[in-house]
Amino acid sequence: MSKIHSGKTAIVTGAAQGIGEAIARRLAEDGARVVVSDVNAAGAEKVAKSLPHDAFAVTCDVSDPDQVTRLHAEVEKKAKGVDILVNNAAIVPFIAWDDVDLAHWRKLIDVNLTGVFLMCRAASDQMRKLGRKGRIINIASNTFFAGTPNMAAYVAAKGGVIGFTRALATELGKHGINVNAISPGLMESDGVKASPHNNAFEFVGMLQALPGKGQPVEIAGVASFLASDDAKWITGQTINVDAGMVRW
Repeated sequence: MSKIHSGKTAIVTGAAQGIGEAIARRLAEDGARVVVSDVNAAGAEKVAKSLPHDAFAVTCDVSDPDQVTRLHAEVEKKAKGVDILVNNAAIVPFIAWDDVDLAHWRKLIDVNLTGVFLMCRAASDQMRKLGRKGRIINIASNTFFAGTPNMAAYVAAKGGVIGFTRALATELGKHGINVNAISPGLMESDGVKASPHNNAFEFVGMLQALPGKGQPVEIAGVASFLASDDAKWITGQTINVDAGMVRW
């Protein structure tokens, strides 16, 4: 079994299920000690207990600055700091434009964009303080490129994640910290299967170059690669993982 992340500590947000859980499992398989972070405390604990290398869970709402600060303090105390950060936590809505109000907009931006900022702020500060050549991986979405309907605030936030990734890579490169984004297509995750998005696979499949339904493990493999030394010359990039739905 590959141990390309042996001796590294990885924080994965939104890791109690779906894409986040798949990424946490892959990083652990590849040798990392994983911090499973989620607002779902019971789900995070369950995933952490199933992982090797002394993985542990920390309950955290990424939109809350105090909780983000506590998360990183606990990681520094228990695991001597973070090497890999995967920002996966997100709210994925299905709401028509005419039903989008300011409260919905602010909630989506707070979690899906400001949460990425807060996590990157804390993690990059810790990485530099400890002299780590870290890796930051932000989970975006190909809805930004497709302009997917019924997701206006989500699409705006994920577009912000892509722009922020590019800018942060420029800022942190001199410290040896790589910052990249992954842009998943429609994935057959737990959250999708329980939402109206589950009805979109047939339509999305017609737009893909490759047939089939995307699985969270496809995102996990790319995340592990971007966190590895094999990707040390890649930064500021957004990698579409969507069976060729978006080609550019």
